[in-house]
Amino acid sequence: MDLAKTESLDLPQAEPAKGGSVGAPRLTWMERAIVPAGVFLLLIGLPWLHPGYRLLSLAVSTGVNTIALCGLAILFGQAGIMSVGHAALMGVGAYAGAILARDLDMSFWAALPCAALLAAAVAGLVGLPSLRVGGHHFVIITFALCGLFTIVLTNGGAFTGAATGLDIAPIGTVFGVNFSKLQNLYLLAAAFVLASIGLMRLVMTSSYGRTLRSIRENETLAAALGVNVGLHKIVAFMISGAFAGVAGLVQVYFLQHISPDLYGAFPSVYIALMVMLGGPRMLLGPLMGAFIVTFLPEVLNLDPIDARIAYGVGLILVILLLPGGVMAGLAHLYLSCRRCVVRS
Repeated sequence: MDLAKTESLDLPQAEPAKGGSVGAPRLTWMERAIVPAGVFLLLIGLPWLHPGYRLLSLAVSTGVNTIALCGLAILFGQAGIMSVGHAALMGVGAYAGAILARDLDMSFWAALPCAALLAAAVAGLVGLPSLRVGGHHFVIITFALCGLFTIVLTNGGAFTGAATGLDIAPIGTVFGVNFSKLQNLYLLAAAFVLASIGLMRLVMTSSYGRTLRSIRENETLAAALGVNVGLHKIVAFMISGAFAGVAGLVQVYFLQHISPDLYGAFPSVYIALMVMLGGPRMLLGPLMGAFIVTFLPEVLNLDPIDARIAYGVGLILVILLLPGGVMAGLAHLYLSCRRCVVRS
């Protein structure tokens, strides 16, 4: 099955059987809606399940990662450009929010567009080398971005807080809602996750998304047909960077303290790992990838070293057995079971 034909959906369409007939009926609107509806209800209703402070904190971290992963899924899943520098772009949004709050007394809501636009601008600059190099060469460039960013932050003196980082006050009360409470902060993060997934779907189903996929499948042919490949690559980077900037801003108000080590090489590798595990071409792939990587050590009670080993083994298994990611594998499993039921 060609995932490129159905990558904007949660479940792929039925696959035509040999001889031109259809192996199983096409998915009904109810089948299409049941997974997103279930995810929506779980995201919104989680605080009322009383998961406890630890699990709710992990859920907020999952939400922060998901926001950034939605942008990376557009870049990698649609345009076919892998970046391992997204933690640095999150850091741009996080430090922008912290510095604006400290120096200009700017609120979370006022800093939101600033963080997104600044991260998008930095991402556009980072994307410029993609016009001349690609593949693993460009991956190395984005990886180097994280090292450069942490050096700048560490040597930024009082402006960036140097190696100790910066503190920030909580969001506070807005329209009677106290976002200092973890439950309300989680709901805010969940709202941003849903908005990010919605924007991701909008891009995937738009003509722009189809253009990005044409670049991913055959860049030379797309250019021959008149597509401005370079411009589309830069714009894809900027869109991806805007997602990362918003994620970084939510993260800094969640942690209330940031330091350069949060946005170095290893966090960026984890972000790339998440998007590949979940499925970069599936609508709910980013959420699945963030959930697996964030909750796996908690569920298996792993220490950091064992967790890294588990991530590596998991990624190898996914590449070998589920090249489209876990969500794509689950979708194919569902269709296979459904086809067997219909034929029996």
